[in-house]
Amino acid sequence: MSQTERLFKVEQLIKARGTVTLDTLLDELEVSRATLKRDLAYLRDRMRSPIVYDRDANGYRFEERGRRRHEFPGMWFNASEVHALLTMRHLLANLQPGLLQRHIEPLLERLKALLGSADHSAAEIERRVRIIHLGRRAGGLKFFETVAAALLDRRRLAITYYARGTDTTTERDVSPQRLIYYRESWYLDGWCHLRDGLRSFAVDGIRQAKVLDTPTKDVAAAALDEHYADAYGIFAGRARHTAVLRFTPDRARWVAAEEWHPRQKSRFEPDGAYVLEIPYGDDRELLMDILKFGPDVEVLAPPGLRHRVAEALTAARRLYRE
Repeated sequence: MSQTERLFKVEQLIKARGTVTLDTLLDELEVSRATLKRDLAYLRDRMRSPIVYDRDANGYRFEERGRRRHEFPGMWFNASEVHALLTMRHLLANLQPGLLQRHIEPLLERLKALLGSADHSAAEIERRVRIIHLGRRAGGLKFFETVAAALLDRRRLAITYYARGTDTTTERDVSPQRLIYYRESWYLDGWCHLRDGLRSFAVDGIRQAKVLDTPTKDVAAAALDEHYADAYGIFAGRARHTAVLRFTPDRARWVAAEEWHPRQKSRFEPDGAYVLEIPYGDDRELLMDILKFGPDVEVLAPPGLRHRVAEALTAARRLYRE
């Protein structure tokens, strides 16, 4: 039994029985008296546990503070679970700019203490687990926590928003609905009171943000899902077309393992080529994804998308004419 498991069992025994004798703890944990004493000292000193020895009851119990008995946190983990949680925390820290940091750091310190000198410490996890970011837009998240605060407090936001696609800046009031991390960037799905509809905003495009006292306009989760479900990528709206893409046999080995859309359809052809069918409304992001495969993909349908890809490839070819 690991130290983490012993600490968990001590807590459970005292919580269940109120007072537990030294002999009972020794029998249940199957450890020496010296080891048990070290565990109890560890709980008091490192885990801030109010365990006291009651001479009258001849056992250990939780110290009562005022009229309320101290309760340990409900989150207890064995060593493997602690390692998994620390790994998740490390991954999260690389994905978000401090949103949860101040909330989880106290818990993290206690988890690190639980690990002690285990083989896979928090420091070892941070040395061995790496996230490599490619294409992440540098900076631009000055108002991330303001946006997150409004989202969680269910308050409207007044934002100054720069849209790269149109190269315009507008003033808007937005009711935040959810934050989305997508392709190395954060987006806010919200009800735009200027446009009177759901919109997605790149968080790094927000130039100013202020939380208003006005309660947010709530949009049901089902309505949000329906609004964005048919879209391809970050763009919202109903799917009006289906792209049919044929990948070469060599490229098929990779693309067949990918999910481009939750409602995609696919099949292999006799020669090993891979045909992928994708519903979409706005083709801007889809066009970029198709072009990166160069000669390894052909757009079979619809004609409009095939024409746009052909135009883009022709324009690119002009750049390389000798």
